Amino acid sequence: MTSATSTPSSFRLCALSLDPPHASKTDSAQQREQGVVISDLLHNNIFVPVEHGGGPYQLVLALMDRYLRLSVKTEKGAHVLSHHLSLTSFRRLFRDYSLVCESFAAAAARLTPDRLEAIDMGPRAIHDEGSELLRERLKSKVEIDQQTGRRLFTLIHLLVSQTLPAGVD
Repeated sequence: MTSATSTPSSFRLCALSLDPPHASKTDSAQQREQGVVISDLLHNNIFVPVEHGGGPYQLVLALMDRYLRLSVKTEKGAHVLSHHLSLTSFRRLFRDYSLVCESFAAAAARLTPDRLEAIDMGPRAIHDEGSELLRERLKSKVEIDQQTGRRLFTLIHLLVSQTLPAGVD
């Protein structure tokens, strides 16, 4: 999925693609969530490749074994960076995030909004932890803000959950 952004800075993502596209492997709810995450990300993000003069940038994410490949180009297609990020340190967070999201979805059908808000703290805390870990692991290549980190963590979680067979993490 690729889309334009409304963020005025030159240090931002203007396009994001998944390589290869995983739409055929997802159910409609996952496709919807993925679309929302990408749209939100592209409309509000801070993305600053280290020692680069400015974009905006195109980002391609690809899963390769236990690694996430990030390929960054300028809006005009000039190569900026390629990076392979090990996902090993994210395994526990992905597993925990999946569990709390499933629990939250199950509870949504039977709890009042005030009770749902109270249990929403679990997914939020894991989401923040994932964002912080992602920011820390990428800081030598690209600086991102917390919200960009949260959205990228969600997108990476969706990619991992769509790609790996059940029970593999």
